[in-house]
Amino acid sequence: MTQSAGELWGAADYERLAGRLAPVHDELVDRLAIKGGERVLDVATGPGGVAIRAARRGADVTGVDIAPRLLEVARTAAAGAPIRFDVGDAQDLPYADATFDVVTSCFGAIFAPDHSAVAHELARVTRGRLGLTAWRPNAELGELYRAFGVESPEGRDPFDWGTDGYAEERLGDAFELVIEPRTWVLEGASGEEIWELWSTSAPPFKAMLADMDDDRRDAFHRGYVAYCEGFREDAGVRVPRDYLLILGTRS
Repeated sequence: MTQSAGELWGAADYERLAGRLAPVHDELVDRLAIKGGERVLDVATGPGGVAIRAARRGADVTGVDIAPRLLEVARTAAAGAPIRFDVGDAQDLPYADATFDVVTSCFGAIFAPDHSAVAHELARVTRGRLGLTAWRPNAELGELYRAFGVESPEGRDPFDWGTDGYAEERLGDAFELVIEPRTWVLEGASGEEIWELWSTSAPPFKAMLADMDDDRRDAFHRGYVAYCEGFREDAGVRVPRDYLLILGTRS
């Protein structure tokens, strides 16, 4: 892939997928007990789901993301709420030390390639509380990708954040951590509906498909739909994705 990270994440309708993450956004803001007047930074804010929720509580909110297009979506969604949106990289945040009472990132900062730099920056700008979510490795999806000769489109590294002990190693010196397992469920009427959403709204997945020839893409399409249909219930399909909720208080 020759796209920059900003181009990659701006090249799909990620706001559609992010809308399905609303329960995760709600819990993150609730568990951090964000209050009016606090300074909040949402790292890799994307379409701004967490930032907007924090602003509704009266916080002084900044959202930062590497994709300018997603920031434009976030500004529109904020509907005039006094949120500052900046272009920036989670590996080199453009803010002074200890600027924010609360720092969050919902399935965002984990995708920056230099994990040590991300951890350093999160600790550097936080003077109070930290809240992250991180996808757990998914063995079944991994098998599906390998069957078609590809790796996870996000790469392996982002999922390291969801492995046991990883966040503690990188953030434990700066924060007192509480880490809890969670499961998000993606619901749809059919596996085909899930495919349509994921293939147009998950940026790395969409980019992976664009690199496949037509025959391989069609075969992978069938395999992915079959995977989703393996989670069929009476009302449709409910595809689970495990993740970690990582909460920290600055030491």
